[in-house]
Amino acid sequence: MTGSIYPQLEPILGRVAKPVQYVGGEVNSVVKDWDSVAVHWALVYPDAYEVGSPNQGVQILYEVLNERQDALAERAYAVWPDLETELRSAGLPAFTVDSQRPLGDFDVIGVSLATELGYTNLLTLLDLAGIPLRSADRGGDHPLVVVGGHAAFNPEPLAPFIDAAVLGDGEQAVGRISDLIAQWQADGRPGGRSGILERLARTGSVYVPAFYDVTYRGDGAIAAITPNRPGIPWRVSKHTLMDLDEWPYPKAPIVPVAETIHERMSVEIFRGCTRGCRFCQAGMITRPVRERTAATVANMVDCGIKRTGFNEVGLLSLSSADHSEIGSLAKGLADRYGDSRTSLSLPSTRVDAFNIELADELSRNGRRSGLTFAPEGGSERMRKVINKTVTEEDLIRTVAAAYASGWRHVKLYFMCGLPTETDEDVLQIARLAREVIRTGREASGRRDIRCTVSIGGFVPKPHTPFQWAAQLGAADTDRRLSLLRDDIRSDREYARAIGFRYHDGEPGMVEGLLARGDRRVADVIEQVWRDGGRFDGWSEHFSFDRWSVAADSVFASSPVSLAWFTTRERDFDEVLPWQHLDSGLDAEWLWQDWQDALAQDEVGDCRWTPCSQCGVCDQMDTTIQIGPPPVPWPQPSPS
Repeated sequence: MTGSIYPQLEPILGRVAKPVQYVGGEVNSVVKDWDSVAVHWALVYPDAYEVGSPNQGVQILYEVLNERQDALAERAYAVWPDLETELRSAGLPAFTVDSQRPLGDFDVIGVSLATELGYTNLLTLLDLAGIPLRSADRGGDHPLVVVGGHAAFNPEPLAPFIDAAVLGDGEQAVGRISDLIAQWQADGRPGGRSGILERLARTGSVYVPAFYDVTYRGDGAIAAITPNRPGIPWRVSKHTLMDLDEWPYPKAPIVPVAETIHERMSVEIFRGCTRGCRFCQAGMITRPVRERTAATVANMVDCGIKRTGFNEVGLLSLSSADHSEIGSLAKGLADRYGDSRTSLSLPSTRVDAFNIELADELSRNGRRSGLTFAPEGGSERMRKVINKTVTEEDLIRTVAAAYASGWRHVKLYFMCGLPTETDEDVLQIARLAREVIRTGREASGRRDIRCTVSIGGFVPKPHTPFQWAAQLGAADTDRRLSLLRDDIRSDREYARAIGFRYHDGEPGMVEGLLARGDRRVADVIEQVWRDGGRFDGWSEHFSFDRWSVAADSVFASSPVSLAWFTTRERDFDEVLPWQHLDSGLDAEWLWQDWQDALAQDEVGDCRWTPCSQCGVCDQMDTTIQIGPPPVPWPQPSPS
């Protein structure tokens, strides 16, 4: 143990950009006595402080762990290349922002994987910390590297670099891991590093890649994934936290000292989603829906405002307007904070869950900003394919009401490259945007209204019905986006009223490689990192050439390639890299939903319609937790 490196770090910070992001000391941050606890966690978000600091997952686990008498948690974020250079030059390690203690001092490095494009940043942090990149090269004195978050539902591309992965909710999982580590320490650390990993793996809810062997067929597909020692389960299950009211975290959100992407206090009002959008990994892997009661949300908001001083509160979930008490909740909060000018906000709202009364309550105490809706598909046909049960009439009716009520700006989010998509489907986005402007002008009697169209490239993700789908190539994605841009600009009547934002297709190809890749992709990640890859989620740092050259080199004598992992369609019999990791979703149900997508058949929301037999509640021993439905599901008539 080396203690804080701040005395050596301080002279360096004057030579880097935004040094305040590395010094800690934020309101509500915690530094516990190191020697008073048995288990030491470093919670890592592998992106810049401005992105990672507001992250709810890290903030929640930080509080949960620091409330324990036998554990502590500190935070670390990716360092920008300027500080990386300075640290290497000075021979200093990666460190936490709370006490500037080296990451190598900790027992566990818990990594939150919100996106695949942060993988090279993780390698930077490990290398700077003096921790061998490959888990097989680590000894008993090195921390355990444990990953979680949405991307951890397929951790195979990182398998050689990590010691373990946790699927699902982390609040109880980190407690269980802490208990096992503390007991192992008390027992004299029997079996060394392998001993504690075996204890974790045998719970059935912590995945240790080293305890599984992967074999391959001659055509490159996986032949089998099998445990390689006794007592290791064939499948690893996700954690699901029930009764969120019992876990009202974060109670004291950290107030960043540097500017971040979200300058607000956030409260998660429910977890999970059963809308069944086929492209949405988050909605699939977080099932079932579990609401916090309005009373608990109100208490969390009150506590958070008092302890942070923020004047904006984000009510977060995958579809916040779907909360069964959202109307009364928004009104109650707006009434309570009417004199303080504290405003409320929701993330993008489903068209069919929006109403003007709700929007008025949310904007009552703050400025009336733009509204964001996510139709996702430009044509009616595409929305049926992806199970986005929103019609064009729904959208036009909603935006007409919004413009008539005083809003001047609407943002619409779509995806390009969805399964079965054609050029015409994409061009329908331009027609829909023009109709939104025409309707808005008519409803408001004004011409100063705007509509911004944002386009993201579709990437098939594990544990979704589209996990078998072929991804659209970068060149085709860019071609369709160019067609759409030209179509929007060609109409002089509407072009200036429509903003157009989009992402090139190349980053999506790398994301697709990392999302559905297997252990062989690890060598590509490492080569990209050694070639200078950092901050791949930032356009100014991303290099597709670096990734494609590395993939060509690593896969040169292999039947697989970048295209093999991305633009190739899978069949049901293929062993998928994440097949031994149980999200609760039945594989046959996912496959049938994929077939329903191809047939343009829609599936209802099981909160309000009969169970669709996805498997989650039965296999995970969980249940949907909500208030009364807005419209009771009709009961069968007596015979």
